[in-house]
Amino acid sequence: MLADAIATGLRREAMAVDVAYDGGGALERTSYIDYDVIVLDRDLPVVHGDEVCRRLVEQRTASRILMLTASGDVDDKVEGLGLGADDYLAKPFVFIELVARVRALGRRSAPALPPVLERAGIKLDPGKRLVERDGREVVLTKKEFAVLEELMRAEGAVVSQEDLLDKAWDENIDPFTNVVRVTMMTLRKKLGEPQVIETVPGVGYKL
Repeated sequence: MLADAIATGLRREAMAVDVAYDGGGALERTSYIDYDVIVLDRDLPVVHGDEVCRRLVEQRTASRILMLTASGDVDDKVEGLGLGADDYLAKPFVFIELVARVRALGRRSAPALPPVLERAGIKLDPGKRLVERDGREVVLTKKEFAVLEELMRAEGAVVSQEDLLDKAWDENIDPFTNVVRVTMMTLRKKLGEPQVIETVPGVGYKL
C-alpha cells in the first residue's frame, strides 16, 4: 500500500515510476532498466533492502539510492548510508520532503547542466517549472513540460518516442499509444510560430 501511494504521488509530480514489491523484483528491474533514483524500502521481503543496496553498489549502478526505513535512529542511518545509499528517510515521513529529496538526487544522477535551459528562443527553468518563449510565458501541463525538458536536454539530438515515454510517463503506458504525438501537437500549439520542434519520421523528435 505504501509503495502504491508513493508511486501515485510521484506520478502526480510528473515523474515516471515503476514499482517492485520485493527485493527480488527490484534486482530484476534494475538489471535492465537504468533509473535516475531508486526509493528503496529497507524492510523488503524475499531479498532484504540492505542486500539489494549492497548488490546495486557492487554493480556500480549510476542510480541514486534513497533508503526508507521504519527506524530513524542515528545508528540505523549510519548503517544504511554505510551500505552505499545516497540518502536516508525514516518512516513516517512528510511526502513533500520525499519529493524534494528525490528531485535533489535526480539532479545529482544527471550530467551537470545550466539551471535554466535555453534553446531556439525558449527558456525552461526546471526548478521553478517555468517556460518562456521570446519573453512570453508559456503555460504547460506537467507532461508537456516533461517532454519539452527532455527535448531541450538533448541539445539538438533526436529523442525517440520510446525515450519520451520512458522519461515522461512510466511502464503502465501502452507503447503503441499516440499520447506522445497528441502531447507534441498541444506543445507545438502553445509554443507558437515559428515551429521549433521537428518530427524526424520513423525516429523521433528534436528541437
